[in-house]
This record gives sequence, C-alpha cells and structure tokens, in this order.
Amino acid sequence: MNHRIFLLFLVPGALCAGQTAPTAPGGQTIQCPAGPGPVPEGLEAVCPATTNTTPATGTSLYTQGTIPSVNTLPSAVPPSPATNVPPPYKVVGPITTRTEFQIFAEDEAGHPLQVFGRKLFDEVPTTFAPLDRIPVPANYVLGPGDELLIHVWGKIDLDTRVTVDRNGQIFVPTVGTLTVAGLRYEQLEGFLHSAIATLYKDFDLNVTLGQLRSIQVFVLGSARQPGVYTISSLSTLVNALFTSGGPSATGSMRHIQLRRGDQVVTEFDLYDLLRRGDKSHDVQLLPGDVIYIPPAGQQVAIIGSVNEPGIYEIKSNETVASALEDAGGATNLADEDRVLLERIENHKGRQLESFAMDDDGLKLPLRDGDLLRVYPLSPRFDNAVTLRGNVGQPGRYAWHEGMRVSDLIPNRQFLLTRDYWNQQNFLVPERIEHPFGLAPNQFNPQTGTTVPNPANQPTGAVQQNQLNPQNAINQQPGTNVQNGTNTQSAPPSQSSTSTPPGNNLQNGTSQQMGMNTQNGGNQQPGTNQQQMEINTQNEAAQRSETSFEAARNSEEINWDYAAIERLDQHDLSTRLIAFNLANAIDNPASTDDVVLEAGDVVTVFSEKDIPLPADKHAAFVRVDGEVNAPGIYRIGPGETLRDLVKRAGGLTPHSYLYASQLNRISTRRAEELEIRQSTAQMQRDLLARNAAASTVGTPNTAEQQAQLGAQQALIAQLASVQPTGRVVLAMKPDASSVDDIPAFPLEDGDTFYIPQELNTVQVSGAVYNENAFRYEQKKRLFAYLNDAGGPTRQADTRRIFLIRADGTVISRQTHGDFWRSDFDKTTLLPGDAIIVPPKLKGPSTFIQQLPYFTQILSQTALTGAVLGTAY
Repeated sequence: MNHRIFLLFLVPGALCAGQTAPTAPGGQTIQCPAGPGPVPEGLEAVCPATTNTTPATGTSLYTQGTIPSVNTLPSAVPPSPATNVPPPYKVVGPITTRTEFQIFAEDEAGHPLQVFGRKLFDEVPTTFAPLDRIPVPANYVLGPGDELLIHVWGKIDLDTRVTVDRNGQIFVPTVGTLTVAGLRYEQLEGFLHSAIATLYKDFDLNVTLGQLRSIQVFVLGSARQPGVYTISSLSTLVNALFTSGGPSATGSMRHIQLRRGDQVVTEFDLYDLLRRGDKSHDVQLLPGDVIYIPPAGQQVAIIGSVNEPGIYEIKSNETVASALEDAGGATNLADEDRVLLERIENHKGRQLESFAMDDDGLKLPLRDGDLLRVYPLSPRFDNAVTLRGNVGQPGRYAWHEGMRVSDLIPNRQFLLTRDYWNQQNFLVPERIEHPFGLAPNQFNPQTGTTVPNPANQPTGAVQQNQLNPQNAINQQPGTNVQNGTNTQSAPPSQSSTSTPPGNNLQNGTSQQMGMNTQNGGNQQPGTNQQQMEINTQNEAAQRSETSFEAARNSEEINWDYAAIERLDQHDLSTRLIAFNLANAIDNPASTDDVVLEAGDVVTVFSEKDIPLPADKHAAFVRVDGEVNAPGIYRIGPGETLRDLVKRAGGLTPHSYLYASQLNRISTRRAEELEIRQSTAQMQRDLLARNAAASTVGTPNTAEQQAQLGAQQALIAQLASVQPTGRVVLAMKPDASSVDDIPAFPLEDGDTFYIPQELNTVQVSGAVYNENAFRYEQKKRLFAYLNDAGGPTRQADTRRIFLIRADGTVISRQTHGDFWRSDFDKTTLLPGDAIIVPPKLKGPSTFIQQLPYFTQILSQTALTGAVLGTAY
C-alpha cells in the first residue's frame, strides 16, 4: 500500500518536471530546438530563432556605440537553451451548454440571449505577443530561473549571462556569489553596482533580464478548462483566465478569487473590467497560486429596448439602475413609463410588477431569477397627419386644431412629383426618354429605317434581319441563290422612302436580309431596305407606348377622388372619407375641404392606382408621314381621326391616303394574346396526333419526322410574330382629302401614319422571281404573277392571297366560287402584295387552321416571311 501511495506522488511530479514548455490541458507539449539552426516550420510563433543565440568571437550582443568596450562571453559559458514561450492563445469556441435559467429567459424573450461577458472568452485572439517579449515592470521580483545579462565597462570589462539558481544566487566572475532573489527589478542595478564597487572603481554597469522563469498556477472551480498551467512569471490573473478559457457555463464572472496559501489575495470582478475598464484588482501571479472560479451567483435577464439585452450576474442589494447600467442602459426608443418585472416568489409562483423608470422605479432591488423587460415606445404620432400617394412631398405634417385639406395641400402645383421636375430640369434630355424624338433602335416611319444604336452595334456591322426567310428547306426550283457574296444591306441613306411601315407586307417578305436570292440583274433597287422594314416593324409596335409614357412626364392625378383614412376611436376600425380633390384645393369653402384630425392619412391617387375614364385622363396620339405638321397631339373627348388630321395641318400633295396605317395598342395586345393561345393549341394538337399515330403502330418514317419538324418550325415562327395592332380603315382607293378619312374615334397611344405615293407591287412566296415590280394602272394579278415567273411546282395555287395596301386580305376562296373565281383578274393597286404560299403536307386539320392564321398574320409585316421560311 505504501508503494502505491509513493507512485501516486511520483508520477505527477515526473510529469511536471518533464515539461519543457508551458502546457494547457488538452494541449501538446512544444519542443523548441536547443542548438543553433533554423526553427522548424510551424514553431516560429512559439520558439525564437537560435541561429545567433551565442555571438561569434569578436562580436557583441549590442549594436556598436550602445555599450563601449564590451567583451564577448567566455568560451566556457554554454549556450542557453531555447526560450520557453507560452503558445499563442487559441480559439476555444463558444459554450453551447445552456443553463435552465438561460432557456427560461430565451423563451420569454423569443430570441437567443447571451450571458454577459462569456463572449470575451469564446474567441480569444491569437495575435497576443508572448509575455517574455514585453518590458519587465519595475516591481518584478527576481527568483530562481531568471536570467540576467550583466555588462560592465571601465577599469573592469565584464560581459556575462547568469541564471538565478535555486538558492536565489548568481555567480559573477571576478566578483563572486551574490544573492538576488527577492529583489525588485528596479533595485537590481543599484545592488550589483554596490557589490562590484567594493572591489573595483571607475566603471559603468548595465543589467537586463533575459529568459524569465516559468511558474505553475492552478485554475480550479467552475472553469472551462480547469487544471495546472505553466505560464510566464509576468502573467497576471487575467492572463491566466484567458489561457484557461475563462469561467464555464455555470461559473461566476464577478467573484473570481486568487488564493495564495490560506489567504484570498484578491477577488476579481470581470464586470469592472468590461464595463468600466477597471483592472486594479488584477495582480501578478506567483508559483503555486490558485485561481478559483466559484459557481455563478444570482442572475437576472434584461430584455427589450436596452443596448445589450442578455443574462447578467448580480451582487447582493443590486437595483434596477445598476443592472440597467451593466446592460448599457435603455435605448433612446425605450418607453420610460412602462417597465415590467417578472419575479419568482419563494419558488412557488411568478408575479408581475409594472413601474416607470423614475427615481423610485430605478431604486427597486432585484432578486435571483428576475426578468426585466423594457418596452419600446409606440410608433404613434399624437400631432401629425400623413400625406402619401402621387404628391410632391409625401410624409408627415404637423397637425393643429382646425386643420383642413387645403392647409395640407395648398395648391395644385404642390402635387407635382420630384420626378417631374427632375425630368424638366434636364438641359439635354436623353433621346430614349424624350417623347418627341426617336430613341435608338426605334423605327422611323418617315424613312422606313431604324435609328441605329452605336452601343449595341459592332463596328462595321450592318443591322441584320431577325428572321432568315430563305433556308435549305424552302428553296424553290429555278431560284439562283448567291453564296453569300452580296451580304450587305443598303445603307440607310440610300433607303427608299416610298414604302410605308405596317402595310408593306409585300416588301421583301420572303427575301433574306442581305442575300440576293435572284440574279443580280433582276434585283430591284430598294429591296434590301424594304426587307429591313420587316424587321423594324416589331420595334415600331412598341414605339407608341414608350413615347406616350414619357410625354406625360408624371402620373395623371385623379382630381375627382381622394381619401382620408381615419381610425374610429370607438371600435378601432378604419373609416374611409372620400372627397373631391379639385374642389378641396380650388374651393376651400366647399364640403370637400374636410377638417382633419390627428392621425389622419390623406391619399392622392393617380391614373395607375385607379384607372380614369377616357374623358378624364390625358390622351396622346401620334401623327406621322404626309401631313403638314406631324407630331404628338393631345386629343380631347370625342375627337376623331379626321379631326386630328385637320389639327395636324391636313394632307400634303404627295399623300397616299389609301395605304395609311392606324396602329392601336389595345388591338396589338389582343392580337398577341390570340396568337399565343392559338399557337399553343396548334402545338398541343400536333403532338397529340403524332402520339396517336405512334400508338396505332404506324411506322415513323423519315418523311413523317421531317414533316413533323417542319410543322413545329412553322408554329414556332407563328408564335414569334409581333403584330402591329393595325386597324383597317377601309378607305376608298381614290381617297385624297381629309373628308375621305373616317370619323373614327381615337384612343390613347394611337399612331397614324400616311405614306407618300407608292409605285410598286410585291410578289412573294413560291414563285420563280420574288421581287417588287413597277405598278401599272389596270394591270391584273395574273400579269404580275407572270412577271415573277409564275408559281413553282411547290406552290399551293389554290391558296394564293392578296394583301391590299390598306391591310385587307383577298384570297381565291373569298373572291367568287372556286370553279368560277375571277381572283386572277383582280386589278391591283399601288402597295399591294401577292403571296403564293407553298404546299403544306400534313394532317388536314393542320392545313385547315393555316388560313385562319393567315388572316391574323395579315395585320403584321411578316406574313410572307413566315410562310416562306417554314417550308
């Protein structure tokens, strides 16, 4: 039994004696190299370089001029071992354990709460310098293990490095043994000078501390990592707390004791350090000191409108005022008239107490387990009304007794928004936002071209057509397609100005942009430019909407209706008081000038909030082309197209009224919706028929697959068509005066374009020579077909149709009966287009749906292009 007890004492002593570097529980012992050479990788922060630990012969440890006449160390003095440096502080990590009171407080608060002060030890920085590299304080007490560097010059030259032995003595050559243990560092130089002066005179002396001794201290109690720690002799109580990770989840932050022998040297309060920066109770450690962390004392939770809500440890007789001071005080939004205190009475039940943060309330004592809740102020305004909506300065305004709507909104100009004035203040408005100019990529109806955008167009590139009507599957026999040798379009300066937008379905509908599909000698001038117009019609469809939105500059205000939201104090419901805004501003004596109450919310609505009737909001119509004063005009209620043309100065002598084009936004949107629905239904029917054919065992031949792909390509082309929203006016071909224009009602956003006289007829589709031909009076349809070489073998001659310059469509089926049709003898007019579609192979229902789509596509500039590229 005695042997076992001896071994129990022997093993810990051997472990402690064998430590070569300070260790912490769970940490690894770091071995620093003792001899000269570089420090191994990874130990640079712990071990100093030992290459020049012992200076070479004839050199000095100090720079020249610092200490004159200093000799080198005696050769008999062995090099000192590597410095034992505490490892850098490591990140311990946050404590995940939560106490029962912490869980209770978090449930009451509704969010996680931190224990005040614990975060200080969660992530300890690793950049602290080792303690042996900081200046030694004057009150440092020497002890065994400390290293002294003694330098003497004058009538005696001495340069030595000595270490205080276990007896507290050092041996100085030529002087003898001196006892230095117990001396303070500030007394050391005087002591050595006196000792050497007994033997020598006329000398100077300098002494510094080299390697400092290490000490062992104990960290016990409710510490996160209790154990024995080997630390520097310069360490203090706070250093040891950081090294050990601080108190545990149940440890005290305010009663940390330093025990030395049987006495308590000091009691440290971390709150003094954190809140007031008071470190006066932090003392230097000595070997064998015990740092004891008792369990946490009384705790309270402070939540709500405080700067640092959390769980706080309190001392005896602590009040609400001192607890709030530890929590950083109440925020500037705290309601000082209402503070709630939840308390547990004698472990039997819970009680509530409400008080104000006055002198009496702040003096209330707190108990263990209390929960202090500071409520925020209500966001209510007692003397304000709110103005919002389409106004220049929305916000809150001070209310006074007898305040009316006219006091809040003094005049109509008060409702002009900041956006309106900002746009009016532009000295050089951007073209893309200006209502009276053309933006980049916007169609110019007078020239038939698109305004180029240099930012979106590469250098040297020519605007390309979005559709590529000519491809491998629609090449007709007899066509002579060039191999891309003539790929550049005509420049805008050479464009033909005799082609109107929107009604030029005949203009190059199946021509490939920049590709000369016919022999160069047969190509008509302006064909490339006419093909460009097909592409630009998609952008022209969007032109009116963007132009007219910018023309308004601000939202249209609803002058007939505004509302006041008022809280009913009886049932706390919201009452809505409607009034006429115009009367309230213009006629303060009217009943619409309502008396306001505190808390009212006045809302001014715009046309986007509540759509106005046509007679109430501003409507703008654009007139282009052959009129004497083209531009954008604001129309009045009931104004017709004829009235608008008269306001625009009437027609010019070169106007071609029959081919005029009226585009409408509402019509275009309806056409877009109908195209999307119809193409989606066609796609579903096509897939259903193909699946049914595969189910009954019909083999999918290559020809059937090719037909299916071609039909799907046609549907895709149809779905991508952008209608222009053209409204057919059905004017007479010889219409030439303003009186011939129908009295057609106008809508906001309409655009009316009157082209100049046309002199071409377009023949497109499955013909041998697609081209624009010179118009000749009384020339029939078959004659123009003959000029184009006639239909090819792939042409569907039963479904040839004619698109008039006014947008109407005439087909063989609608012009007499099939056997006695005089469709071929139809007399053509300038600007007409003859479309010869190719034969479509496929299910009969698919073929039957195509004429319906032809009528829809006749309102666009892409009918011939779509039909020509799908097969």
